[in-house]
Amino acid sequence: MIELRVAMEIAHPAAEIWRIVADFGQDPRWRAGVTTMAPDPPGLVVPGTTTDEMMRFAGRLYYISGLVTSVVPGREFVWRGTSGIDVEGGRSVVPLDDDRCLVAMWFRVRLPGLLRLRAPLLERMLRRRLQQNVRRLGDLVTTDA
Repeated sequence: MIELRVAMEIAHPAAEIWRIVADFGQDPRWRAGVTTMAPDPPGLVVPGTTTDEMMRFAGRLYYISGLVTSVVPGREFVWRGTSGIDVEGGRSVVPLDDDRCLVAMWFRVRLPGLLRLRAPLLERMLRRRLQQNVRRLGDLVTTDA
């Protein structure tokens, strides 16, 4: 099993960051490798939101269906994979003051079969990707401002 958590302070109001982080339809704009993300219903996540995601990672294309299991509006949500990869994770946005927030993303993935042998390498690759994604989110909101 691989468990990762990345957090970064972003110099932007928490409410504005939440509107991006909690809208899966925005993911292809800031998550590297995500080619398609189709949430139902579209817009901000609610408990029961489902997703269909196509993601390229380590030279392979993955299809992952997901389900949002809990939401604290404006603050955090938790999701889990329902097909494809055995994965669960979450995202949170914590206001630090009026113009800064702490964004955190985490996930836990259970590797099947022989992929477990590659866990150390995959963990490094996934950590790098997660860190890049949080930085890309910060760059996106700075560019859009």
